[in-house]
This record gives sequence, C-alpha cells and structure tokens, in this order.
Amino acid sequence: MSTKFYEEIISNYKKLYETKEDYDVKIYVGEKSNIKEFHVHSFILKTQSEFFKKIFNTKDGIEKKDGHFILNLNHSPNVLEILLSYMYCGSFDTTKLQPHELLNLLLTSDEFELQPLVMHIQETLINNHVDFIIKNILEIVELTYQKKSLSKLWDFSIQKICCTTNHLFESTKFLTLNPAILEIILKRDDFYVDEITIWENVLKWACGQQPIIQQDINKWNKNDFTVMERRLNRFIPLIRFYHISSENFLLKIYPFKELLPNDLVNNILSYHMAPNNKLNINIQPLRSLKYVHSHIIKGQHLNIFGKWIDKKETLQYDKIGYIPYRFKLLYRASRDGNTAAAFHKKCDNKGANIVVVKIKNSNQIIGGYNPLEWNSSNTDRATKDSFIFSITNKNDLQSSKIGYSNGNQYSIVCDSHNGPFFGGNDIYINYNVNNATLTRKLIVSSYPKLDLPDNYNYEFDDYEVFQVFRK
Repeated sequence: MSTKFYEEIISNYKKLYETKEDYDVKIYVGEKSNIKEFHVHSFILKTQSEFFKKIFNTKDGIEKKDGHFILNLNHSPNVLEILLSYMYCGSFDTTKLQPHELLNLLLTSDEFELQPLVMHIQETLINNHVDFIIKNILEIVELTYQKKSLSKLWDFSIQKICCTTNHLFESTKFLTLNPAILEIILKRDDFYVDEITIWENVLKWACGQQPIIQQDINKWNKNDFTVMERRLNRFIPLIRFYHISSENFLLKIYPFKELLPNDLVNNILSYHMAPNNKLNINIQPLRSLKYVHSHIIKGQHLNIFGKWIDKKETLQYDKIGYIPYRFKLLYRASRDGNTAAAFHKKCDNKGANIVVVKIKNSNQIIGGYNPLEWNSSNTDRATKDSFIFSITNKNDLQSSKIGYSNGNQYSIVCDSHNGPFFGGNDIYINYNVNNATLTRKLIVSSYPKLDLPDNYNYEFDDYEVFQVFRK
C-alpha cells in the first residue's frame, strides 16, 4: 500500500519560493521605470516549463554572473509572479483577476508552455467572461489564430462570430482584420448571414486597406480597379452569389462587374433571367446554423419548414436569418429511448411540432408537421394545415417534396401504442414490430403520395421531434 504526501511536498516548495533559499536565477521584468527582480530556482523552471527548459539547455538569451543565471523577460511583473507561484505551488486564484488580466496570463502561459494552465484559463474565460470575449472578439481571434494550444478559445470566438455577425462587421477592428482570418470565416457554411451583406462588407474591408480607396466607384481610376480586384480575388469564390436576389445583384453588385470574373457575371445573369435553363455550374448551398440542436437537419431546413408551415413561396423565407419560428428539440429517439412510451412522455401536449426521420443507409429525410399536438388519447383529428414531406437528399433542398392534408378526420392520429402518426397510415412510427420502423400502409389516404411506395417499412437511423412556436 502506497502512502501519499502531496500536501507536505507542495508546502515545502511553497516555502522554497517564499524564502528563495539557494536560488540560482535572477529574472528581471518590467519597464525601465518599474523593473522587478525575481529570485527563483532553475530546476523548478526547467521541470515545469518547456520554454525555460529550452532556454537553459541552449543558453540562448541567458548569461551567468556572480554564480547566478540572469534572464531579462518582456513580461508583466504581476503575470510572472502568478506564473512562478503556479510553478512552485501548483495553484492560483482566477477569481481575483479581471478578464483582460486573464487574457494576458493566458498568452504568457502559452508562451511558457504551461499546458494545464492554458486549458484552465481558456475554460475560465469561456465560462465566466463571455461579454469580455464578445467585446474584444476580433482581437482574440487575431491572438489565437494558428495557435493549436489556444484552439478552445479560437473555436468559441469563431462560433460566436458565425452566429451573430454584428460581432464581425460592426466591430471597429473589422477593417484591420487579417485577410486569412476573414477567408476562414467566409468559407464556413455556418457563417449565418445574407450573401449581399457579406458582399457589402467585404467590399468595405477591401476599400479600407492601405492605401485606402473610397467606396464611391464613380470616383475610381484604372489603378483603383486593379488594386481592388487584387484585394478581392481570394474572397470572390467564397461569396455565394446565386443566393443573392436579382434586384440586389443588379443594384449592388453589377456596377462592380469589372471586379468579378466574366463567366461568373454571365452565369449569374443567365441564372436570374432564364431560371428554367439548366446551367453547368456548382451552386453552393445556403449558409445555415451549424448549432441547430439536431443530428439530422441544419439551419437551411428550418427556412424551408417555415415556408411550408406558412404556405408561402415568398423569397423572404430564403433569406439567411429569416425564420419566423423557433424549433425546440423535444425528443430524439437515440437519446430519449426509441419507444412509444418515451415519445409520448416527451412530446404529448406540447402543441405544434415537426417530425424529422433519417432513413437508414441514405441521405433521405421523411417527416411531417402537426399543427395541433400529440397525446395518448387514441383519437383522430382533422386539419388542413398539417403536411408530410420527403427530402430525397438532405443536402439538396431541391429534392424536397411536400403534401398538405386533404382535411379528413385522420389528418393527425394520436395513438398511445405508436409514435408520430400522420393520416390513415400515410406515414407513422410503428412500434408494433420487433424493430421500430417508419411505416406507410395507405389504408386511408390523407396526404399526397410524394412518390413514397405503399405498404413499405423504412428502417431509420434516428428521428427527432421539434416543438414549433412563433418568435
């Protein structure tokens, strides 16, 4: 049986730090008017920090005088004092530090390669100082860019930018943002903003680089066009021009056509002027919220669900961010239990909802919208506002088909022994079999067929139910 004496050993190191007994290193930090001297032990520094281990092994930037190693570091005395205490004692109190002090501490900890501390400070900032991160978000992404050890804070900041774009475009530091970082953001499918807004702000960023070019194109000379074309070159392929309305393209982009490739301009014009003419072009999907609480759908599906619920074809529903409804995850079969009882426990009496089912070994989604509610009353209800749908390829909304109820009494079936139930067996989650399936029997039809085969049992990977309510 082993006996552990951690507290005694840590106490001894703490005394060593306080007494400085037999120290062999002098560290000088601070400005000329406020230089502070620290007396420490090289074996502690080398043991705890790869940064200091490399310095002592290579003797780079270090000298020896009167039997002591001399180090001059360009760091804050307060930060160094905290880190030395950590290296000797293994602890420090973050609650007494302001968020900007924590950020400085993080950067120095990363330089000193104190990885446990680096992770802890990132988590502290994320958990306790979100407002500070958002206020300084572009500064933080610049500081954490291409630093693997700071990836937690980088990922969190980029996620915030993607979800709330004013953190980027309305920042006073936007015009000085590293173009490589802007490129990373624009490449993301979850950068949730309209493409015309992206175009306007990328144009603004390009004009704001040195030398500054005024945004009034009527005052540009030939050299201005050349410079702007060069600045925009890396970003043009990242803007999803085909999701910009013809009106916005004509008024806000076409005047700058000299900055765009000729074939791109011609294809966009053909796309809008002859929409039925098939073009051999790759149209990127709409940007969508990555962090929809779903294992099956993305933000782009919420747009089309909103359009179907309201029975409208207006282009407004195709705009990024225009979703008039909230979709709250009530139930996921793989998480909550793939049984009728589990479904009803989570979903009964919760009002309007939408069901999405991921079909096994395919990209197909089948589902339906219930504008009423589910319950365990074993009754049928009529409505003309419910619908079923099939998306053959969940990554291609053009493969979507929808069918509204004809309004008969079986539009919505509340069956305590089964899951979501649409129509007279049109589609329903069938728990009266060994393995639950999405079943279509078509005993009584309440919905169009949608090219779904009759009397068929679909095996599924998972299904989810979302409560639907207006924002």
